[in-house]
Amino acid sequence: MAAPAPGFISVFSSPQELGASLAQLVAQRAESCLAGARARFALGLSGGSLVSMLARELPAAAAPAGPASLARWTLGFCDERLVPFDHAESTYGLYRAQLLSRLPIPEGQVITINPLLPVEEAAEDYAKKLREAFQGDSIPVFDLLILGIGPDGHTCSLFPDHPLLQEKEKIVAPISDSPKPPPQRVTLTLPVLNAARTVIFVATGEGKAAVLKRILEDHEESPLPAALVQPHTGKLCWFLDEAAARLLTVPFEKHSTL
Repeated sequence: MAAPAPGFISVFSSPQELGASLAQLVAQRAESCLAGARARFALGLSGGSLVSMLARELPAAAAPAGPASLARWTLGFCDERLVPFDHAESTYGLYRAQLLSRLPIPEGQVITINPLLPVEEAAEDYAKKLREAFQGDSIPVFDLLILGIGPDGHTCSLFPDHPLLQEKEKIVAPISDSPKPPPQRVTLTLPVLNAARTVIFVATGEGKAAVLKRILEDHEESPLPAALVQPHTGKLCWFLDEAAARLLTVPFEKHSTL
């Protein structure tokens, strides 16, 4: 059986240059979607280092379109830790503090978990909110998902060898045994990731180099979670810095301001 295509790989000279290009791509994708038949832009964000990267670059990139454009954005989160929003581990809490104060998306169009619910109910509640926001889609179809990747190959809160990798029915799943703390989380499932119109993986630093080589070049019998993200009809892109890409031998496009 032919191995899945790795997607389009872009390598940048630094995380700063990557962040600027990522923000421009988000703004361009939003403009294209808002001009389309659905006249809205659905964006799914991940946490970690992406929060500060997007907070630094996205407000300026999105500003030229103006508030009327942002009023038609829908924002969701690819996974979330079951902690209060003012907790240092809350993905939404970090975006609220660092990005959303400068990117005025209407509060009603920012879809969050309810961190006061038990994890199973929090997952069901988040799924219900997504279905309401994506009426007409049998599975929520995000215009753009921005995903991170862990050194173990996890993405969202989908971890290697975890039963959630086999989930086919739920669009959102609870996890109570995350190998990475905090243990209780809510995550989008592979059916939603693979329904997206565009998925971008972002990875920086030497600590990601070995796992990226495994995912993009070693076609393993039991693929790592990030390797299972293969959009059915959408585009798959990888935005890497030179340190993260240093072990790759597959073709990629090099970006440099020099």
